[in-house]
Amino acid sequence: MEIKGLRQIAPYVAGAQPNEKEMIKLNTNENAYGPSAAVMQALTSFDADQLKRYSSLDQAPLREALGQVHGLPAEAFIIGNGSDDILSMAFQAFFNSEAPVLFPDLTYGFYKVWADLYHIPYEEVPLAEDFSLDLSAYEDRPCGGVVLTNPNAPTGRYKDWTEIEAFVARHADIVVIVDEAYINFGGQSVISLVKTYDNLFVTRTFSKDASLAGLRVGYGVCGPRLMKVITAVKNSINPYNVNMLSERLATAAVQSWDYYADNCQKIAETRDGFSQDLRQLGYEVLPSLTNFVLVKPKGASAKAVFEHLQANKIYVRYFPKIDRIADYLRISIGLPEEMATLVRTLEELNT
Repeated sequence: MEIKGLRQIAPYVAGAQPNEKEMIKLNTNENAYGPSAAVMQALTSFDADQLKRYSSLDQAPLREALGQVHGLPAEAFIIGNGSDDILSMAFQAFFNSEAPVLFPDLTYGFYKVWADLYHIPYEEVPLAEDFSLDLSAYEDRPCGGVVLTNPNAPTGRYKDWTEIEAFVARHADIVVIVDEAYINFGGQSVISLVKTYDNLFVTRTFSKDASLAGLRVGYGVCGPRLMKVITAVKNSINPYNVNMLSERLATAAVQSWDYYADNCQKIAETRDGFSQDLRQLGYEVLPSLTNFVLVKPKGASAKAVFEHLQANKIYVRYFPKIDRIADYLRISIGLPEEMATLVRTLEELNT
């Protein structure tokens, strides 16, 4: 018998999580370096007896630490179970119009899933031919909000913050979400602009720059007007959305940020050197300010390269179902020695 009322939705497909010994995992943009010593100390000193209590409702210590780093009041931050949690709440809080929400045709795949799940009309705006973000394509069309990942994923391309600011200023009647998951690998953040523009909402994650992908903590940044709405949504879904241990370790990460800033610089340097190595092999490498690169192989198809690497226990991301990048591979930036091994493995394929 048919069961009435069941939802039909195409879910987000995350990158594979292989669990093999001596593998090189470069498929989900995790940080190549481990957490700081302060995080490890916070973990070993955590009193597990506290877990019999509910976690805090406001994550005040973490928000205060973030405020000190970013020069904003603690009230400008909302904490979530990863930036996915924050973005999911933001879609529900800010997009309640008959006009479609706009985001690029090549960007974080979850945006389309949330729009479908929450019955939000949306339109995908094509990136330029070189995969750059053309903000002029968002003008003069019905719009109930805009979501931009900067630098973008999976392309890695960055849009200068001054252009983002001008766009936010021109569209004061809609909410503009800027997802800055990768901003600390080379770009300049727009977080400080929330003091000026009450229609700007910025999201961040601890999964990339802070080496805490397994912890699941992210945050949103905005002015009081948007904060009131998204806080109401949070408290209507799950007031205890961040566990006690995650809050403690994320706070320790923020308080030891010099360590992570140094690692981000190391990753950026490895990325640039690896990109040059690939270009010498004849690969097309898109400009990137993230901890990954999107590349088009030469001498073999993306599928053949993907399979060759996988046979050698090197895992990268392949998008055969996305037409515009079906001939490309997205490669996360690991440790220098891991990238050197990858280059040697590619050289073997070309001989």
